Amino acid sequence: MESSEEKVVAVIMVGGPTKGTRFRPLSFNTPKPLFPLAGQPMVHHPIFACKRIPNLAQIFLVGFYEEREFALYVSSISNELKIPVRYLKEDKPHGSAGGLYYFRNIIMEDNPSHICLLNCDVCCSFPLKDMLEAHKRYGGMGTVLVIKVSAESANQFGELVADLITKELLHYTEKPETFVSDLINCGVYIFTTDIFTAIEEVSTQREGQANIHHLSSFETLQSPTRALPIDFVRLDQDILTPFAGKKKLYTYETMDFWEQMKTPGMSLKCSGLYLAQFRFTSPHLLAGGDGTKSASIVGDVYVHLSAKVHSTAKIGPNVSISANVRVGAGARLISCIILDNVEVQADGDYNAKLGITILGEAVTVEDEVVVINSIVLPNKTLNVSVQDEIIL
Repeated sequence: MESSEEKVVAVIMVGGPTKGTRFRPLSFNTPKPLFPLAGQPMVHHPIFACKRIPNLAQIFLVGFYEEREFALYVSSISNELKIPVRYLKEDKPHGSAGGLYYFRNIIMEDNPSHICLLNCDVCCSFPLKDMLEAHKRYGGMGTVLVIKVSAESANQFGELVADLITKELLHYTEKPETFVSDLINCGVYIFTTDIFTAIEEVSTQREGQANIHHLSSFETLQSPTRALPIDFVRLDQDILTPFAGKKKLYTYETMDFWEQMKTPGMSLKCSGLYLAQFRFTSPHLLAGGDGTKSASIVGDVYVHLSAKVHSTAKIGPNVSISANVRVGAGARLISCIILDNVEVQADGDYNAKLGITILGEAVTVEDEVVVINSIVLPNKTLNVSVQDEIIL
């Protein structure tokens, strides 16, 4: 009989400064996991999804950023959620599964029965509660969140084949050269603690291969794991692929939105998806206004409480305005992420216009300037219009 006191812990892999380089230049000043989407740090969205898991004991952020970069956020979010959130710094990259194993003793402090493992750069609704219930019904070691995508884009991700009835993961291949399936891995998992034994088996097997003295030099060169350290274990190639078809791994398909945030352009799309989700999960975070006593708000918009937006401005859809921002009279903002301390100067009649744009901290946009499809790094002043540019 299942115990109502079974505990769950969540582990969110946040990477490090040598990862996520395609997200530059946005990650130059702010670690990628702390870049704001819909007014909240990127990592905030999976953390809040974890909060809805029954009997959640702790949330761990695992990566190789310096601890000082996460200290303030971790303290703040722990107090807000009343659940311990801890940052665990790897001494070096260990891989998505190796990082989990490296901190196994800390992760197991509360003797959890299940571990939710999420990648920070995934944007979705994180149906963790339903996924956990399905995982318990399956009775396997792990459950993978999956989604159907177009056949043209599937090879950018891990493709998989699942049993239509039992949902068992039958076959998995990471970014195949030829089409396998339109069902892909979403980077969200639930495991029993048996995952640690599986990871240990991979490391032991790799160590054994390294100790075979009669292995020829040609075989060594052909070995797919020849360049990997014993303690570097990848969740996809080293766990999902070999354990597929062995009644240990299962799938849970989401019909909701899903995106992966690898590039700056995706941050605007994902911010919009989260803003739309706020209608159902956190409507109090969405701004409102009809242009009479406050700014005219169109669609889904987030405005920080400390921001000052003139009543004649028109904002939205898909706009996120951060702390201490000043938006002048008549400004028009569409599809924008505006970071802290930005000033958008305007003098009525929509003279300053921003569209499909990300403004870094303390940027000033002067009156009569139009900024379209651009990224502006912190502490810049724009006195001329720009389009399709990155202002470093």
